Amino acid sequence: MEQRTPEFAKKFSDCRTTVKGLARAYVGLTNPTTIWFNTGTLCNIACQNCYIASSPTNDSLVYLTADEVLTFLNELEMLQWGVSEIGFTGGEPFLNPQFLKFVELALERNYQVLILTNAMRPMMRQKIQDGLLKLNDKFNSMITIRVSVDHHLALSHDIERGSGSFYETMKGMRWLTDNGFKITVAGRMKWTESELEARDGFNELFMQQHFNVNAYDPAELVLFPEMNMSVDVPEISTDCWQALNLSPRSVMCASSRMVIKRKGAERPAVVSCTLLPYDETFELGNSLTEADQKVFLNHPYCAQFCVLGGASCSA
Repeated sequence: MEQRTPEFAKKFSDCRTTVKGLARAYVGLTNPTTIWFNTGTLCNIACQNCYIASSPTNDSLVYLTADEVLTFLNELEMLQWGVSEIGFTGGEPFLNPQFLKFVELALERNYQVLILTNAMRPMMRQKIQDGLLKLNDKFNSMITIRVSVDHHLALSHDIERGSGSFYETMKGMRWLTDNGFKITVAGRMKWTESELEARDGFNELFMQQHFNVNAYDPAELVLFPEMNMSVDVPEISTDCWQALNLSPRSVMCASSRMVIKRKGAERPAVVSCTLLPYDETFELGNSLTEADQKVFLNHPYCAQFCVLGGASCSA
């Protein structure tokens, strides 16, 4: 078992001060562009290292309803924040029985819609396919479906997601491509290859499968850094912005918020980002209005994924 130093153990214990006594960095909602909805943590598969621990049995975040989504969309319209994108994540969004209604509600308000999916059997049900085709026909070019393909080799992907999952995902991507959907891909940098080697590998895969995805465009192939709570990562102080030549506006919580519903809760809540739905420290209230507040970067993922990893879940 890894032995943690006393400093390691005390990191992130104080919301506003680092273990070295420095002022902890924070980020305000300065440029809201994306509102996320977590449709529920239930998933058709259980990955080895799912940051949100989605699985066929995890319902810690329960299914949102269409009425709840509508409430937030109405509030967003009233706030006039200038948000252009509505993102849907899970779990597996296509398991939520009202999910296609969520998508329709967002599209009717002229938002770009980003759907995160594994493109496996939940998406491939006939009822879902029929509904997706109707929406894509009516709102063409407003829907982007980002498919999780952890690695360009089937063996590596299946180690993470289970035997046969690569084949099932390729089938889903083939159906999306054949029916004119705009698709992008989310991969992971958990292997020893460089980013260029990973993009080269994905490029070969996309060419073989005739998928219209540019492996060298970071918006079309997003390669996410790994997140590991056991790794000793630096805390981000206010001094780090200048040292790293970064602006707080570049971090995901400057531009997005996510709506969730905890099991047993009467109402949905708004959290700072897609990465931290369970940590109540990052819960910002029950409305978007309440969620317009600064977020202290008091979690290892803030450094691993956002600040040092330079990643964002938005399109």
